[in-house]
Amino acid sequence: MRSLIGAQKRSPAAGNWKYKLQLFLLFAVFLISVCALVYQLLAGTISSYLVGDSVYQFSLVIGMFVSSMGLGSFLSRYINKQLHDWFILVELLTGVTGGMSAIVLFLAFSHIENYTPFLIMVSVGIGTLVGLELPIILRIVKEHNTLKIVLSNVMTADYAGALFASLLFPIILVPQLGLIRTSLTFGLMNVAVASAALYVFRERIIARKGLITLAATSMLLLATCFVFAGHISSFAEDKLYSDEIIYTANTPYQRVVVTKTRNDVRMFINGSIQFSSQDEYRYHEALVLPAMSSAHSRRNVLVIGGGDGLAAREILKFSDVEKLLIVDIDPAITDFARDNQMMRALNLDSMRHPKTRIVNDDAWKFLEKDPDLYDVIIIDLPDPDDLTLSRLYSRSFYRLLAGKLARGGKIVTQATSPLYANKAFWCIYNTMRATENPLYKSELASETICLEAEAYSCYVPSFGSWGFVMASNTPIQWDKIRIEVASRFVNTDFIKVMNVFSPDIQHIDTEINTIDTHAVKSYYEEGWERWAL
Repeated sequence: MRSLIGAQKRSPAAGNWKYKLQLFLLFAVFLISVCALVYQLLAGTISSYLVGDSVYQFSLVIGMFVSSMGLGSFLSRYINKQLHDWFILVELLTGVTGGMSAIVLFLAFSHIENYTPFLIMVSVGIGTLVGLELPIILRIVKEHNTLKIVLSNVMTADYAGALFASLLFPIILVPQLGLIRTSLTFGLMNVAVASAALYVFRERIIARKGLITLAATSMLLLATCFVFAGHISSFAEDKLYSDEIIYTANTPYQRVVVTKTRNDVRMFINGSIQFSSQDEYRYHEALVLPAMSSAHSRRNVLVIGGGDGLAAREILKFSDVEKLLIVDIDPAITDFARDNQMMRALNLDSMRHPKTRIVNDDAWKFLEKDPDLYDVIIIDLPDPDDLTLSRLYSRSFYRLLAGKLARGGKIVTQATSPLYANKAFWCIYNTMRATENPLYKSELASETICLEAEAYSCYVPSFGSWGFVMASNTPIQWDKIRIEVASRFVNTDFIKVMNVFSPDIQHIDTEINTIDTHAVKSYYEEGWERWAL
């Protein structure tokens, strides 16, 4: 009787400990899920920044990661003893592998020619370890509850962690911590879970001293890398960029790097050059001056992209411009162009001009609700190397722009290289020319009147042969364009030959680029792959 009473007196404390243990395990599952998804997002994002083609990179990462989780789950069946030891060991290995993943990928890309095997190796390694974690922790939780409740609670914590990570990654982690520090932070989080488990399961762990040593070593390694993350990032990027790096930014949209030499400033987005201060005037004069000089009016001008303010500099040469609106999705670029002294000197303070207004928004979404009409619309976007950009070269987007164009107005877009990406260049031209003209409607129901379009090109040393497409809702009289503002490259005489193409890059028929097919992206990849540039 006395023994029974004693058991009854101990049961509330035992029940309380059991409840706390279950909470710890479920919280561990939540953190493990957060870390696992962040590692996937990091690998996909880093590869997209470095290599491009975000759809392919994320598909590769997710495919390798998920299939490896299956491999890890399969391997977990061979772990039958010392579950607590194994859980802590796997958690520590996950923390180190995942925490160091960003560093490994950056260094692999900058030092080794074939990057993809390292991406696969990282994805498979982390995926296998994550696949091992969950079955082990499920079996540990099951010791303290029924299987039905175990599955329900663990899956709830797992999915909640995935949701939390997906929201946290683009809004806070990448902009505030950067890619390398984000991976190290979540590696430390995995190690922290393992360290807490060392304490919670201290009476059940067999290899306690060895695991404590490994945990301390892992913590020290990741913490040291976190402190020196800036130096590590600089070391990797110094191999990617031959010049001194003066500005970097990881944004929810892209990675921006600006380099400087004694005579040159260059901006790179996701590893691709956007301009060189030595010859950018050629590109921007070619982009801006023909459209501005031939428009019926120039009072209200829209720039899509162009956050560096260099196209705006050319636009503001025309004194009759009354309003200039720049819509660029990324404030990191527009803020840098507005505030950095070198950029201000380069763009002649166009971003601070009283006629200039800057909106940081997705151009498509902005234009859908914008009531204004524009006399000139200038599209200064990166090349269509992923689906996000390809849609801004689609007939649907051009149709939206055509509806915002005043009578006699001009639309002009950069259109990649007519030499290196010949099909992509003519696809942009053909798509623009296949866009309905909202000013006119044919009397024949089967006939659609489309925009007038003109393709032209010039040579920009940093890019090579580069192309542009101009469109209008009224006839384009190319031979009558007169350049009457100060310029260094494009003048009235030179413009007469800009729409002449050599036989090897003459017009060809292509598919029309739509938001469904994204033909221009395929053409673009095919062209640049052919030249292996």
